[in-house]
Amino acid sequence: MPHPSKVALLLAVCATMATPLAASASSDVKVNLTAHRVTTDARGKESLVSGDQAKPGEVIEYQARYRNDGTTGVRKLVATLPVPAGLEYVARTAAPSVVQASLDGKTFAPVPLTRKVRLADGREVVREVPVSEYRVLRWTLDTLDGHETEIVRARMRVTPVNAAATNTSSR
Repeated sequence: MPHPSKVALLLAVCATMATPLAASASSDVKVNLTAHRVTTDARGKESLVSGDQAKPGEVIEYQARYRNDGTTGVRKLVATLPVPAGLEYVARTAAPSVVQASLDGKTFAPVPLTRKVRLADGREVVREVPVSEYRVLRWTLDTLDGHETEIVRARMRVTPVNAAATNTSSR
């Protein structure tokens, strides 16, 4: 199981990126990011527990709560949620479900992302990009009225530590 501070570090990385990006967004909009480990009991009922620690294969649900503490509404608020190294977005868990993703944090497109791939015979075909390559999720929220809250969420699976990365970091 990763050291608790590693999960806290991932949460801190997410919190720095989960900020309003819309030009009209004011300092009245506050963001609170939480992480919960998803557990399932013997009957298949899910519950969310502390996300302080997680091990490879476990699923974490990140929730970014956007609160407008002002009195004026904010239009076209852009909510972002990074997918840090060591985590992989779990397909179809984003809410609201209309979400965009990015492989580089700069270019966004609706999920699922696709790209052209050249086959061995020279033909080009369009294929879905594996969700393991998603680095940032983004939602455009229509209006966040004064004193209102909107929550965006997505689940991410903790990926195994890459043995090659471990070997190079120990040199």
